[in-house]
Amino acid sequence: MINIFEVNETNQMIERENLDVRTITMGISLLECCDSDLDALNEKIYRRVTTQARNLVATGEAISRDFGIPIVNKRISVTPVALIGGCACRKPEDFVTIARTLDRAAQDVGVNFIGGYSALVSKGMTQADENLIRSIPQALAETEKVCSSVNVGSTKTGLNMDAVRLMGEIVKETAEATKERDSLGCAKLVVFCNAPDDNPFMAGAFHGVTEADAVINVGVSGPGVVKEALKAARGQNFEVLCETIKKTAFKITRVGQLVAQEASKRLGVPFGIIDLSLAPTPAVGDSVAEILEEIGLEKVGAPGTTAALAMLNDQVKKGGVMASSYVGGLSGAFIPVSEDQGMIDAVTVGALTIEKLEAMTCVCSVGLDMIAIPGDTSAGTIAGIIADEAAIGMVNQKTTAVRLIPVIGKGVGETAEFGGLLGYAPVIPVNRYSCEGFVNRGGRIPAPIHSFKN
Repeated sequence: MINIFEVNETNQMIERENLDVRTITMGISLLECCDSDLDALNEKIYRRVTTQARNLVATGEAISRDFGIPIVNKRISVTPVALIGGCACRKPEDFVTIARTLDRAAQDVGVNFIGGYSALVSKGMTQADENLIRSIPQALAETEKVCSSVNVGSTKTGLNMDAVRLMGEIVKETAEATKERDSLGCAKLVVFCNAPDDNPFMAGAFHGVTEADAVINVGVSGPGVVKEALKAARGQNFEVLCETIKKTAFKITRVGQLVAQEASKRLGVPFGIIDLSLAPTPAVGDSVAEILEEIGLEKVGAPGTTAALAMLNDQVKKGGVMASSYVGGLSGAFIPVSEDQGMIDAVTVGALTIEKLEAMTCVCSVGLDMIAIPGDTSAGTIAGIIADEAAIGMVNQKTTAVRLIPVIGKGVGETAEFGGLLGYAPVIPVNRYSCEGFVNRGGRIPAPIHSFKN
């Protein structure tokens, strides 16, 4: 039973500490839409999305009003489009028509983003996969709500270095295609290793082929709540600190569980998972970096940052799994630069570098996220950074990802503006030494020995 104390406590978290449900994401299978005729395929996709998700936004807003819980985003994820478009799409431009269809459907149902313009190429690429990947720069330049992701590796298959090299080129081309908007297209493009099938968070969300016809996944957030709770544990030992984080994560996840079950019931769509990631925003006080500083760091990036983040991530997951039997997605602590004011400040004063961010990705929820780099960074260097991050995920059996934004026309010390939840970011320096000889070898880096578990 929920008592009046817990009700009051939740109200305080919402009103004063930036607690929100970051997203209700409806996953929609498009497998039934496959067709060899491109026009028929697009029509089926539009009809499927707009029919299935027609009440998603209205339902989210009604739940928010009824329970007094902010629900920031309503989103859709679909089956990876490379799998759906293979029969009809003979060239990259054909896939772009599907991107436009998804964008139109997202506009018409009123969601913030639609994810799933994706390809899964951890072991090899079909011609359809390659065509979709090559279409990404044009697709993201010509749409507003479409998000794209490519999975280039996994612990079981190793790293597809041909795809890694190609994605270095695609990130650079996407930056060029959207250079008039500070290369914003790259903010909607994620390169994964070990991508999950049920991630509700953009830009990497897609509806995996192991999922049902439709499903509701909810992503909760609450860095501000955790930070406020930790103020009461100042000067206490790690046992007290960890217990405080776990209890707080439990409360946050219970809010998400309530919203997810209610959305599932009202929409008549099965409940999938709760993603209990601490996802920051540019709002003051809603920062993962500030949690780490509350734990005892003068500035995020200082020695001890990786250990503090590892502890935070683990305790968040331990608290969350006690609150819901269906925790999934990414779940942990996000460390995007542009979306976290504390991270932005740390980069600006030189406390946080891309190398330290890479070290932190060994223990955080995802990877190198929303990082603005100089616009003249080569495609080879971007591919090398993707390879490094994917290797961390492959060896450590975790999801890692890269969302780099080479801001065309800007250099170190300048600022890129993305707007809204995407925030802004100072352009951060990257290592200027070349890795071209490495990334151009081609082929596949084999899976690590511990992947062989059958």
